[in-house]
Amino acid sequence: MALRFDARDVSGFKFLFSLAIMYGLMSLLVHSVIYMKFIEPLGIDAPLDRFSEARAIEHVRVLSHEIDGRQEGRPGLREAAWYIKAQLERVKERAGANIRIEVEENVVGGSFNMMFLGHSISSAYRNHTNILMRISSVDSQETDPSVLMNAHFDSPLGSPGAGDCGSCVASMLEIARLTIDSGWVPPRPIILLFNGAEEVFLLGAHGFMRTHKWRDSIGASINVEASGTGGLDLVCQSGPGSWPSSVYAQSAIYPMAHSAAQDVFPVIPGDTDYRMFSQDYGSIPSLDIIFLLGGYYYHTSYDTVDRLLPGSMQARGDNLYSTVKAFAKSPKLKNAHERESLGVSDEYSDEGAVFFDYLTWLMIFYPRRIAVVLHSIPITIFLIIPFLLRLLNSGLCCCFATFYDFVKGMILHATGIMMAIIFPVIFSILRLLFSSYGMNWFANPFLAFIMFTPISLIGLLIPRIVIHVFPLSQDVSVLKTSKEALSDEARFWGAFGFYASLTLAYLIAGLSGGFLTFFISISMLLAWISFYLSFKFCGHQSVRSTVFYVMPLIPCLTYSVYFGGFLVQFLIEKMGMMGSLPPPYGYFIPDIVVAAIVGFVTGWCVGPLISICGNWLARSSILKFLLHLSVIALALSSQFFPYSTDAPKRVVFQHTFVTADANQVVDSSYDLSVVDSNSLLFLFKYAPEVARELHIGPEFSFETAKMSNKRTFMVLYPVTFLFSRSLKFPARSDEVLKQYTHFPQLYTNKPQTMSRDGSRRVYLELSLGSLEEVWVTVLNITGPLSSWSFADNKLPAPEISEGGPPSYICRLTGSSHENWTFWLEVQFYFSVLH
Repeated sequence: MALRFDARDVSGFKFLFSLAIMYGLMSLLVHSVIYMKFIEPLGIDAPLDRFSEARAIEHVRVLSHEIDGRQEGRPGLREAAWYIKAQLERVKERAGANIRIEVEENVVGGSFNMMFLGHSISSAYRNHTNILMRISSVDSQETDPSVLMNAHFDSPLGSPGAGDCGSCVASMLEIARLTIDSGWVPPRPIILLFNGAEEVFLLGAHGFMRTHKWRDSIGASINVEASGTGGLDLVCQSGPGSWPSSVYAQSAIYPMAHSAAQDVFPVIPGDTDYRMFSQDYGSIPSLDIIFLLGGYYYHTSYDTVDRLLPGSMQARGDNLYSTVKAFAKSPKLKNAHERESLGVSDEYSDEGAVFFDYLTWLMIFYPRRIAVVLHSIPITIFLIIPFLLRLLNSGLCCCFATFYDFVKGMILHATGIMMAIIFPVIFSILRLLFSSYGMNWFANPFLAFIMFTPISLIGLLIPRIVIHVFPLSQDVSVLKTSKEALSDEARFWGAFGFYASLTLAYLIAGLSGGFLTFFISISMLLAWISFYLSFKFCGHQSVRSTVFYVMPLIPCLTYSVYFGGFLVQFLIEKMGMMGSLPPPYGYFIPDIVVAAIVGFVTGWCVGPLISICGNWLARSSILKFLLHLSVIALALSSQFFPYSTDAPKRVVFQHTFVTADANQVVDSSYDLSVVDSNSLLFLFKYAPEVARELHIGPEFSFETAKMSNKRTFMVLYPVTFLFSRSLKFPARSDEVLKQYTHFPQLYTNKPQTMSRDGSRRVYLELSLGSLEEVWVTVLNITGPLSSWSFADNKLPAPEISEGGPPSYICRLTGSSHENWTFWLEVQFYFSVLH
């Protein structure tokens, strides 16, 4: 059977393939940018007045490989502190006479309440180590405003922590060396804080902000973090006020910042030390700068030095050093007393500043007051353009008819964007109905684009196909203009109005991501002017006039591919740890989310073209081709396995012991859970060695299995809310009896006392027995408490499960030969689980 295409079909396919080539070239450029391909890392023999990635990586190698484990409770954490301090002392020895270097080891302890992942918990800690270096001129004073740079040297459970956060510590060590060897004398003091307790919920930073003598001198802070092994080192949070992001915009060599990230960050499960400096305890103008790619290895044993993305630490180091110098020179740098006495200024109160980088080449920044004006321009143009086009020649009625057509064009464009999201979602559900597992795009991100982009384009074009002839309200005979020209005009201004309305919505909501749609709106305006001027030379619906429309949009479309491509890659990497929801719907959620995001990004990247280019693309032959392409991609996708050594599946494994007293084990079990949609049955099927070890046969099912309660994983609370359908298997307990002679035990150490209001105070002591390398101890205190000795005698908000009594969660960390002692004020019955 021969396929027959008319001339319009052939032209349409040529245009489609031309667009594919254009977007392909954009994608190659974007890939090189977000993976730092254009950065040349400096070697170990680089000039001493330059930041060297190779020198920094040597520090990462020591911290993540030569030192065995930097988790709280393990000897490696202490070794890391000694190593960092020794390196700083070596730098101090090389300092000249015109510079003062102070190196301190600071042991912190305390107790406080905090909200973490939406849950209220209390933390009590002791004997955590921070290492500090203060670099200043010889005539500086203790109260001089200073710049703080912070990174943590502890690592998460089971991870060497090369990216998180060995790379951060190494960058700061290299900056310390660079500051001295370059001969730069900071005009204001620079404080480098290497904190040893971030992974146990931000304790090192809290201890510094509550107890250290330099805390009130800090005028700006930079928190250096990693949620992966490199790529974009993005400014994810900035504040309070716009001054920190303004300094970064003016100083960063490879700027990587989007104010839209601040709109999204609060919904991501996680937190950083940034909140301790800028929100909870300091109100210090701060930046939160985070490695975001390479998230496959985040908090896993795969976070090794060979996984660091080349060029990432070089770009980070150059940016940090330049930004620190800019902060130190800024006349707006004020210590806590000066900020308080000056009150609130524009720099500290402008929370809605807009900033974004363009492919790390340059950064655009403007404050909220300017954003109010700029972001109102597109909607103003949309509202007045019908009157400018028609009022003088055709009268007021024609103006309203034109505006009505523009509104219809906006509705059609919005419908196309929604269809671009809905169609991939439907296809993702259909694929899972015939597949044995989901998330096959996880180890193969290109699959997400191949599967969902063609079907998303179909959705984008559907309104143009269904309503082939635009329902004009204007009288063609009066305007003496062709129906095709008026239809294109209505479709264009409708699409323009859609993006203008979104820009206004961002502005009214007080969000900072409106620059995305503002950029599209202004670019479309320039493209329309170019398209309109081309009529005289190329005709109305010619390929050349369409090219004249596309060309002014290329910078905007490239940025859309940059931002959208990064968003999809980041989301895909994080979907492996975003949690597992209960069946039957939980299995579909990750694929639905990724399909919707790819559809959204496709609509975002291609949408500005559709109003004009739809003349060439809205052909039934092209839709059939895209549909066939989608079906083939979905069929081929089943041949790809979801995981690989470069994209491992995360499994939570815990050997649980239940004890009755200090030396008796009542129960021993292996408890397993997963944090993505492919359940433990998937694990047992494709990792048969695990099934054999647990004595699992082919007849195993969730219906007959023993389920593990979330309270079993209390040490990870509140991350446990990401778990579902956890399983429990029997395990031997004789080995632990050989290793430990005494187990944790809770007992009263004083007689109870009664208060006048009838509440009873119980004095308790917790012994950890002969346990070694204790990461954290969690108390789940259930019952109606009125007070306790933790957190300045303040109770956190209680957790209430399934209508039961209130529970109060307290995390205890820090090694010591002394037992934990505390008291509880009890109104009625209570129990303590640990």
